[in-house]
Amino acid sequence: MKKFLLTTVGLVALGMAAPASAADLAARPYTKAPPMVAAVYDWSGFYIGGNGGWGSSHNCWDVVAPFAVVATAEGCHNATGGVAGGQIGYRFQNSSGWVFGVEAQGDWADLRGSNASQFFTVPAQTNRSKIDAFGLFTGQVGYAWNNVLLYLKGGAALTDSRFTTIDTATGIVTSSTGDKTRWGGTVGVGLEYGFASNWSVGVEYDHLFVQDKTFDFTTPAGVLFQTDSIRQDVDLVTARVNFRFGGPVIARY
Repeated sequence: MKKFLLTTVGLVALGMAAPASAADLAARPYTKAPPMVAAVYDWSGFYIGGNGGWGSSHNCWDVVAPFAVVATAEGCHNATGGVAGGQIGYRFQNSSGWVFGVEAQGDWADLRGSNASQFFTVPAQTNRSKIDAFGLFTGQVGYAWNNVLLYLKGGAALTDSRFTTIDTATGIVTSSTGDKTRWGGTVGVGLEYGFASNWSVGVEYDHLFVQDKTFDFTTPAGVLFQTDSIRQDVDLVTARVNFRFGGPVIARY
């Protein structure tokens, strides 16, 4: 009996000692989780790029004195075609996400269109417009959601145009204004996406308001043929790609 009691007491003591020994073990060390890092795209810096797309120019001709007592409509037409060129500019992004910039853009164009004259009908005459090039000089203001930028632009515009008249029956050019540069204004909107630290792609729409202007048409021999007041505006839709010389993506903790 005595032996049995001693064995029982020993087992109980061992059971009581086990939890105490476990309690004496050192606690597992705590390691703080690393901070979250958010990549912030910075649109600041100089950039250069290319663009290409489609354009449409709306042209309305009115024959004026001395060939008409009062301005008389000859009709309107759209001159459409492709455009391609480049742009260079500078942007600054503040800490609130607003982006401000300036840009110069120059494009080759091939916008052509014509209509039958409603004034010169005997013999029948066709009026033709062509835009060879255009330029935009604009300011920008936009807002960036990290690497996505939505912006508005506005400023000055110019077009390089040529207007001609053609004998409808023969297709022979009867008169021309020669190449004419016209100034006006422009407004536009664009959406740009930064897909790398210094590269971005985007789409843009621009409307050009070109001033009304009176042109003298002369024959190939230099004789005055007619005088017209021509109204012109242009709509452009282009895709763009830019390379920016600014800083890299910023890590914000």
